[in-house]
Amino acid sequence: MPAKGNQVIPNTHFHKDWQKRVKVWFARPMKAQKRRRTRLLKAAAIAPRPLKKLKPIVRCPGYRHNIRQRLGKGFTFLECKEAGLNYRYARTIGIYVDKKRKNKSVEGLQLNVQRLKEYMSKLVVFPKNGKMKNTKEQNAELKKEKANAVQLRGEIMPIPKVDKNEVEVMEITDDMKNYQAYHALRQARAKKRWHGKRLKKIADAAANDLAKK
Repeated sequence: MPAKGNQVIPNTHFHKDWQKRVKVWFARPMKAQKRRRTRLLKAAAIAPRPLKKLKPIVRCPGYRHNIRQRLGKGFTFLECKEAGLNYRYARTIGIYVDKKRKNKSVEGLQLNVQRLKEYMSKLVVFPKNGKMKNTKEQNAELKKEKANAVQLRGEIMPIPKVDKNEVEVMEITDDMKNYQAYHALRQARAKKRWHGKRLKKIADAAANDLAKK
């Protein structure tokens, strides 16, 4: 835009320093193909071992999202112990272990213990070197089983999806109609607020009775 009046002549720099300041993304398609080839090579190298490991089921943090379940980082030491597993051995058979996570509820602990037991019931472990210290027939049978094994590439034991469209229907009784929820909540809050003072009042009255006697 030309200058208007007695002002500074615009001196814009349109010659960019391409080597330093300009970054292009022409190699993105080839990079994507390279990553895909790397994933395929890794899958072939670890076959028939699954590509992913087993993760626990945890609840999202906070009051707002606590109703939702998701996959966690790893199982706790207590969950492995309750399932009859050593956590060091669990890491070698495709199970994530998290030393920082703590169990906050019995329901969550039982859910993940049952998840570990179900995984162990379906698990097939092959020798690491592919050989057994037995007969040649057993070694040949082992190689045949390993060759016929199918590699799992998806999520291991995903969280079952719940149909949100299902609605539970029930008959509304007279007790439900007459129940005053707001009054019950106010009474519960009041009892919690005055619980300590009421206990102290009862204790003081008992101490005065003993003193009079």
